[in-house]
Amino acid sequence: MFRAGILSNPLRPDGLMSVSADWSWQRVALAGMRDALMLPAWIVGFGLIGIGSLARDVGYPVDVAVLSTILVWAGPSQVLFFASIAAGAAWSAIVIAIAFASLRFLPMTMAILPLLRRPGQSIWQQLLLAHYVAVTAWSEGLRRLPGIAPHQRVAYFLGFANTCMVVSSIGTFAGYYLLGALPIPFAAGLLCLTPMFFLVSLIAGLRHRGDVAALILGLAFAPVCEHFIGGGFDLIVAGLAAGSLAFLIGRKRKPA
Repeated sequence: MFRAGILSNPLRPDGLMSVSADWSWQRVALAGMRDALMLPAWIVGFGLIGIGSLARDVGYPVDVAVLSTILVWAGPSQVLFFASIAAGAAWSAIVIAIAFASLRFLPMTMAILPLLRRPGQSIWQQLLLAHYVAVTAWSEGLRRLPGIAPHQRVAYFLGFANTCMVVSSIGTFAGYYLLGALPIPFAAGLLCLTPMFFLVSLIAGLRHRGDVAALILGLAFAPVCEHFIGGGFDLIVAGLAAGSLAFLIGRKRKPA
């Protein structure tokens, strides 16, 4: 009966599965797990197969590879970490590089935490929630959480994000032992799954004129900035320019 109730959940008007306001936190968490397993968790998990292979290539044990997925929870930063070790970079330089690479999560965290913050929530609870903020959890959270009762959002988010993390850890573990077994084009394609899913998720979550403008301007500015700026600063400049213009467009009132 319980499983049937979860699987036969009605759809909301936006096409997402609904979560009833009278559900217990356990059932809400299971709903988050269910939604993650429907596709997002597998996209992230397949995308992190390469992390395990990279860790083995530089001589690190499988437990370190899996632990990096759990603690870092960011594919590009993990790639930077193991690639820097392979290049013989100093630990101080690696720490600084990863810190700068992870700055992109700051605006993501600032955008999603207001949806998860509850009265009486401690700073440690908020820091724990912030740790789970990654590309997939953020984009899907912004899309799904507004339709969930405020008191159920933390349970849903943790169920969703932890499922993504578990599947990604399994993917990292599998990738460690698949070193050399995967064709290079296939392995490279796996790394593209997450950004492709992120783009599709963003498109599905567009709600306002400013959202549409941010996406279109960002896609238009990115290659231009890469050509004229480069050096790793192109995406930062493109994001700031596109985001600022989209913010102004979003605030502009429609003519009467």
